Amino acid sequence: MVLRDLKHLIFFEDLLQDANNALVQAACAEGRHALAYNCSYIPEVLLDVEGCFSVRLRAPRCTNPDLATYYMTNRSCPYSKSILERAFEGGYNFIDALLGQECCTTMNRMEQYFEYCKLIPNEKFFTACIDMPIKKGDWYAGYFRRQIEKKIITPMQETYGVDYSEDKLMDAIERHNEICRLITEIGSYRKLDNPTITGYEFHIIQLVTLACPKYLIVDKLRETAEELKTREPDMKWPFRCKVVLAGSENDDPDFTKLIESCGAEVVCDRYCYGAVESRIPIEIKEGDDPLYVIARHYLETSNCPRFMPQDEMRARKRRIAELAKEYHADGVIVASNKFCEYWSYERVIDTVVLPRDFGLPVCSIEKEYINSASGQLRTRFQAFVESVEIKKIQEGK
Repeated sequence: MVLRDLKHLIFFEDLLQDANNALVQAACAEGRHALAYNCSYIPEVLLDVEGCFSVRLRAPRCTNPDLATYYMTNRSCPYSKSILERAFEGGYNFIDALLGQECCTTMNRMEQYFEYCKLIPNEKFFTACIDMPIKKGDWYAGYFRRQIEKKIITPMQETYGVDYSEDKLMDAIERHNEICRLITEIGSYRKLDNPTITGYEFHIIQLVTLACPKYLIVDKLRETAEELKTREPDMKWPFRCKVVLAGSENDDPDFTKLIESCGAEVVCDRYCYGAVESRIPIEIKEGDDPLYVIARHYLETSNCPRFMPQDEMRARKRRIAELAKEYHADGVIVASNKFCEYWSYERVIDTVVLPRDFGLPVCSIEKEYINSASGQLRTRFQAFVESVEIKKIQEGK
């Protein structure tokens, strides 16, 4: 017996072929505002208030960002260059605003070019960049709240008349939490000894919730969650080991498919835009200030390497080790995009600390945004899988 195909998987795959997919076009045709963002720091829930929808920018199949390289140099992050290249091509002409951040210099520069070069044919289009705190705590959550109010809420109210009243925020939180609960339920089947959903399938489903209007896919997510309750696993587990995939920005499902084709099932995603942090429901009690709760939630649930204090760095390593235990993973693959300063340091530290302090084998990878040449990566992953198998044999597992 082999896994039965998920009913909506092909539909989800088709949606991820272009940023301006069929559901995005349908939402725009209804008069909703498309609000784009790049960083997991940006409160996604605020971009999904009534009359708006969030779009996490991607650049599928972009392998030669030549024009963007002219503007940003060949030593810039390939993700940022690919997004800028796609903007020059007109791939994001549908968006009404780009909400960014000031923590990553390369991404911030890319976002500024959207305005400098007038890349979006919309007179009302604007770019706003939030100054993110680098520490956690009540004061920093309050500062983040003020930044959100200044850089997102006020411009959206003044430019497009969007209603950010308390009732609208509570409604957005409720709808956001349903998506979180569905994705968490779907992902829970990856904890089984013989998971009934692959890492590739989960990657597709999670990406769809980031790249499409949520109100147009929530019914299909509900059906998928229901379908997985009775989905039978393979008679024989088809992989050789299980891994946690950690690291920087990763919106290429084919990268996950490549890993799994080498025998390592990806059972947990601790990378930028993975579901581990982004799909934690927002907890709010009666009488709470919704905007402060949102600011505190995104600040406290973030595991970005931009948080430099030693206790935060150690907590991130423990977090990966805990996830490996929770999802029964045999090892960790840490992948960073080329020239990503934050994750390059983090990746090197993970490579040392995780085996030394937690006994977890680590495969450290530096990659392009879209990996068109996969031969070298395949060799690395195959060798890693073999080393994990040898370790399991030596431990008598």
